[in-house]
Amino acid sequence: QVQLVESGGGLVQAGGSLRLSCAASGRTFSSYAMGWFRQAPGKEREFVAAIWWSSTYYADSVKGRFTISRDNAKNTVYLQMNSLKPEDTAVYYCAARGGGLIYTTPSEYDDWGQGTQVTVSS
Repeated sequence: QVQLVESGGGLVQAGGSLRLSCAASGRTFSSYAMGWFRQAPGKEREFVAAIWWSSTYYADSVKGRFTISRDNAKNTVYLQMNSLKPEDTAVYYCAARGGGLIYTTPSEYDDWGQGTQVTVSS
């Protein structure tokens, strides 16, 4: 089991940028597949981005605007969010599981952070 702590959320105007961080416990971070999800009020949790080693995958809604990356030496995964839109407003969660593939559904992940709020004003 890995513990995850997100940070970096906040309030930003449309067109602005934020970088989310997710710090993970554990000595085998490099072996984890990592993902970012988000959940807006009244909506289901949805996939945003995932990374396994150097392979990445994005939801169509964020492709070209968001970038997922990881620093295995720091046990941290990042989500750089540019050109933010009001519809990006949500609680953002990072998730982890034993690696091997890119995973895009919440049920495929074992461990979750507490979430960080991102609010984009118009």
